[in-house]
Amino acid sequence: MWGKCCRWWLDKLGWTVQGSLANHPKMVLAVGPHTSNWDFIIGVMCKLALGLDVAFLGKHTLFEGPLGGLMRRLGGIAVDRSKAHGVVGEVAGRISRSEQLLLALAPEGTRKAVYPWKSGFLYIAQTARIPIQCVGLDYQQKTLVFGPVLTVSKDVTVSMESVYSFYRTVTAKYPQQTITEPNA
Repeated sequence: MWGKCCRWWLDKLGWTVQGSLANHPKMVLAVGPHTSNWDFIIGVMCKLALGLDVAFLGKHTLFEGPLGGLMRRLGGIAVDRSKAHGVVGEVAGRISRSEQLLLALAPEGTRKAVYPWKSGFLYIAQTARIPIQCVGLDYQQKTLVFGPVLTVSKDVTVSMESVYSFYRTVTAKYPQQTITEPNA
């Protein structure tokens, strides 16, 4: 029922899907650009409309009180960002122990304009030995774009450039808050 409802809403809002989710049982989905709280809402609507079983990391405060149960049912995994050390290993271990786990992360790590982006998602994929698929929320085209599937190289800088390259083609809700090049 929720899937049909979300499909209807996305259709009414004019959103479409381009490309497809790669056929891997375990993968990091780098979803961006992340410039607005609407990104989460559109992302969850797409997840439900497409019937995808996708987990995501969220700050632990979102999992407190009555909102916590909803966040967990939507696939949320609480992370205490004040204790960031060990998160990569913990999440990579969780992925390794799972038969199937698609983990969506915002590569910027924040809704604010920031450069360079956080590299934790690359290290999670590298540690768990799984690919990354770039997924864009293009507000100009109103399109969820399933982009390239990447294997993290030993040189994370090279992998990050591939990620930036994809997101240069996607228009954020607030484009001025997306920086994909130094000194931009």
